[in-house]
Amino acid sequence: MNFFRQEVDAAVDILLTQQVILYPTDTVWGLGCDAEVPRAVEKLYQLKGRPEGTPSIVLVADLAMLRRYVAQVPDELEAALAAQTRPTTYLLPASRIVAPGLVGPDGTVGLRVVQDEFCHKVVRRLGHGLVSTSANKTGQPTPAVYAEVDPAIVRGVDHVVSWRQDDQTRTAPSRIVRLGANGALEVVRD
Repeated sequence: MNFFRQEVDAAVDILLTQQVILYPTDTVWGLGCDAEVPRAVEKLYQLKGRPEGTPSIVLVADLAMLRRYVAQVPDELEAALAAQTRPTTYLLPASRIVAPGLVGPDGTVGLRVVQDEFCHKVVRRLGHGLVSTSANKTGQPTPAVYAEVDPAIVRGVDHVVSWRQDDQTRTAPSRIVRLGANGALEVVRD
């Protein structure tokens, strides 16, 4: 358990200095930074080669933290969160707190209440949302396990999390759901 705590502490220390980390998410290996720091988001996008207008997901610890990044929380969201059986990202109207690079052209931000213990501890300790985008150059395959991460990405980040580097468990990217015009949640990607 000491190694786990050290890895959480090291990741948070780097994130607090507005830097970019490579870490295991609740779905795939990802790149992350503080969701409220535009400069860190820009640095992450440069490393990834991601074009403007292609936002990333923000991991949050709970519904209260999610509310910080949303202009309007739909009534159906709490029930949807309670009923979800796999990682699900919700596209919701963004608040002004989230870094502009994370807001889509339609004014939404992708938010996921993270269940993974490591990610949850990092987000909770950071006290802000954590950007989560796959750890690959845009257009390249998504790394499900650490061994699949491009060495250029490893060299380009400020910190590589050691936690779960040997884990070969493969999971699918998150489900994506958006708030529809009638207020109902609609599946965008299953």
